[in-house]
Amino acid sequence: MKKLLVTSLFLALFGFSTMAQDRVTGRNFATRSEILAQNGMAATSQPLATQAALDILKKGGTAMDAAIAANAMLGLVEPHACGIGGDVFAVVWDAKEKKLYGFNGSGRAPESLTMEVYKEKGLKYAPFLGPLPITVPGTIDGWFKMHEKFGKLSMQEILQPAIDYGNNGFPVSEVIAWQMNDDWPRMQDIPGFRETYMPNGKSTPIKGEVFKNPDLARTYDLIAKGGSDAFYKGEIAKTIDSFMKKHDGYLSYEDMAKHEGEWVEPVSTNYRGYDVWELPPNGQGIAALQMLNILEAYDLKSMGFGSADYLHVLTEAKKLAYEDRAKFYADPAFNEIPVDYLISKGYADERRKLINMNEAADEYPAGDIEKGNTTYLTVADKDGNMVSFIQSIYDEFGSGMVPDGLGFVMQNRGQMFNVQDPNHFNSLAKGKRPFHTIIPAFVTKDGEPFMSFGLMGGAVQPQGHAQIIVNIIDFGMNLQEAGDAPRMRHVGSSQPTGSQMRNGGALNLESGFSYEVIRELEIRGHRVQFGVGPYGGYQAIGYDPVNKVYYGASESRKDGQAAGY
Repeated sequence: MKKLLVTSLFLALFGFSTMAQDRVTGRNFATRSEILAQNGMAATSQPLATQAALDILKKGGTAMDAAIAANAMLGLVEPHACGIGGDVFAVVWDAKEKKLYGFNGSGRAPESLTMEVYKEKGLKYAPFLGPLPITVPGTIDGWFKMHEKFGKLSMQEILQPAIDYGNNGFPVSEVIAWQMNDDWPRMQDIPGFRETYMPNGKSTPIKGEVFKNPDLARTYDLIAKGGSDAFYKGEIAKTIDSFMKKHDGYLSYEDMAKHEGEWVEPVSTNYRGYDVWELPPNGQGIAALQMLNILEAYDLKSMGFGSADYLHVLTEAKKLAYEDRAKFYADPAFNEIPVDYLISKGYADERRKLINMNEAADEYPAGDIEKGNTTYLTVADKDGNMVSFIQSIYDEFGSGMVPDGLGFVMQNRGQMFNVQDPNHFNSLAKGKRPFHTIIPAFVTKDGEPFMSFGLMGGAVQPQGHAQIIVNIIDFGMNLQEAGDAPRMRHVGSSQPTGSQMRNGGALNLESGFSYEVIRELEIRGHRVQFGVGPYGGYQAIGYDPVNKVYYGASESRKDGQAAGY
């Protein structure tokens, strides 16, 4: 009885826990104002990365130059979430051409790793740690391909800020220190990890401790001087190859040397007059478009932000989209994926009919298809170019494996492969790209840029994208409020690996929703849960074409900063 009373009291007070201090403007949950500037803007998850981007912009660099500089810095200061051992995706607005470009920089599975390997080892799923989930890192190839098309400054100038901080050190920020400390106990005995990320031999750096990574600085310098080939065909590739052989890995020099990222066409849906753009699979971006198409038929504005009706239809739309995500999203080079059909209004109309406003569904079928730990950043420059940029090593500290003397951890993106069913769209195959969670986004209106944005955090990303769009367009929030507003995250729908959690999954709600709403959701059959930290990390830059002013916003749940000049 005492426990129930405490729980009830907690829930009764729940709705008041995210109010900010008294501000004369904005919503009660807003943490700060949007950042306004005319000449350039950067929004990243760590202030040193934002400052590196601004320094590059002030030197005359482009938005792409600054994005790469920020990403390199984040690989140093936020190493549990990103780094050059991972992959990269981007959506780029070219102001001169008035055109969006998409880049898919995801790496492929090693040629020597097959399903037979997993059968021989008695494994039903790919592990998170060690050599098995490692795929080719696509980031460096992405940097150079995008720099060739959209860059101006030399790569040495772009990488020098991160090189200097790697050699001289930087104080570790609060949230990043907490996350690193939360992760190291399961990583400490993995080859290379302790030497790189536990300099005192006891733990990862704590908040305020000055951390150096001269190995990564040296690697960045090799890349700056030797280009992409230094990474994929030179000393770095050879080091990775020998390291993998020494530790029973499968990624080889030949796998590295073959890698090529690719330019892709972004895809979109129109939501109440705004064109929302995502990249096609092997990423999960179109799930956000599917959700928005389903939601568009509802009068969300009248329902109101945080209402039971809104959270109900949002959750049910997510369930519907994620069933298709689990079944169909994969490498298009190996599958015929009907993207146009999946993101069509007609398909959304059919799927929407399955939603019962009074009851949460335990599960939905995937559609009847007709044939036919991550970091997000965004930068805008004085010429109107904008970059929506996301980069990841997948799980916290990826595979945990750090090749000798290189200073970065290898990603574990191959953990997403289905290693049991060869007929699954996302089944493991030689040279195949795994299903990917990281998704950059962009919004245009009447053919002009409206907003570059993204939200890191695994499976929460499409859910977060949809919530940001709805917050701005339906509920009239500004860029910062849209990110500060409390979020939901539904878990338990089918996963691309084939693992499932049924009975409707669980609806995680952040602090800030009222007890009355929570009770109503429970009555409708939602299993409401609460958690700290799983709601993603958001950055955004908006553009006002009348006053020619950029608006920046950064995630209050991270160590982030938006800044301009």
